[in-house]
Amino acid sequence: MIFHVLTLFPEMVKESTSHSILGRAEKAGLIQINAVNIRDFAVNKHGQVDDSPYGGGAGMVMMAQPIYDAYQHALKQSKSPTLPVIYLSPQGKVLTQQKVRELSAEKEIMLICGHYEGLDERIIEEIVTEEISIGDYVLTGGEPAALVLIDAVSRLLSGVLGKEESHQNESFSHENLLEHPHYTRPPVFMGREVPEVLLSGHHAKIEEWRREQSAERTRRKRPGL
Repeated sequence: MIFHVLTLFPEMVKESTSHSILGRAEKAGLIQINAVNIRDFAVNKHGQVDDSPYGGGAGMVMMAQPIYDAYQHALKQSKSPTLPVIYLSPQGKVLTQQKVRELSAEKEIMLICGHYEGLDERIIEEIVTEEISIGDYVLTGGEPAALVLIDAVSRLLSGVLGKEESHQNESFSHENLLEHPHYTRPPVFMGREVPEVLLSGHHAKIEEWRREQSAERTRRKRPGL
């Protein structure tokens, strides 16, 4: 999958995706991060990409033209003219695992990282197909949100995780339940023992225990689910 990221800080995006699982996935050709610097398409020699808002008010607004030109540049590198164009915004629908699964079926995704007071509304109307938020709070820029989305989508792609079943029983992946608790060596830590059923070798009982724990954990921690 190709992620086209329109950003003021391409080095932030590239550096953050160059490590661990995402870094290995990109080296293996499973994902590609195309970070497009919006400043390369600035309207003047000073690299201006923002201006004061019409009507007055605090802060600055990202200008439409540089973003549109960066978008057109990314489209020329794309093989999918109908790819989703997502603006990371606190006004968008909150990202869920279901939406992550839907996006993982795409071949390419374009992400727009906003800054300041946001984007000129006309660029949203012209090119954005969907606004997505990663939570009901405000960040200093869209890059952290874009990285969250890239990570969540990438790990569902075939071959990115070592074992395909690694994500199948995680939180939100099965009946919208939270994941069961996990234990590893040693069998006793600070007087706390590993549940006996996990040491039994009885796979059916272990699976039943894990389902029960998932349901109980969801009721206790996230009853809204």
